[in-house]
Amino acid sequence: MHKMKVALKELRETSINLKITQRKGFRTLPENLPVALEEVNELISIFVKSIQTAKKNLE
Repeated sequence: MHKMKVALKELRETSINLKITQRKGFRTLPENLPVALEEVNELISIFVKSIQTAKKNLE
């Protein structure tokens, strides 16, 4: 479960960095940035649910 929490933290940091990049409006923004943000958010949801399930199974 610890590794899942570390991965979740990294995903959240990635999400923040992508949002900052998007808001700054760099001229050379990757065209797939919105897709990457969506993917990161989906992965965050998956990891949150997985951690909740793992905690529940430990009880």
